[in-house]
Amino acid sequence: MPIYEYRCGQCEKQFDVTQSVHVRPEDTVCPHCNAQSATRLMSACTTKIKGTHKTGFAEMKAYSMLDERMDKFSKLPPIMGKRIDPDAGPPPDPSPGGITGN
Repeated sequence: MPIYEYRCGQCEKQFDVTQSVHVRPEDTVCPHCNAQSATRLMSACTTKIKGTHKTGFAEMKAYSMLDERMDKFSKLPPIMGKRIDPDAGPPPDPSPGGITGN
């Protein structure tokens, strides 16, 4: 059952009441002065979200899909040229005699 906030028309005090959805606000009795002149107030509500519909879930899913695609693209061969084999070692020295000038 929901909790409703009321303000009494006679004593002007605010109070909370747990009552059925079908109860009319005019029938609510003030616990302070026992008057039947309460007005229902607008109040903040709380909700509890369960499952995968959490805030930010769509963004997290998009980032994980992007990571999967980037992993797949990194395994593809380059568009032009050859890929260097990491086990082959450093590339050969292009200078004659293998001596570099400083």
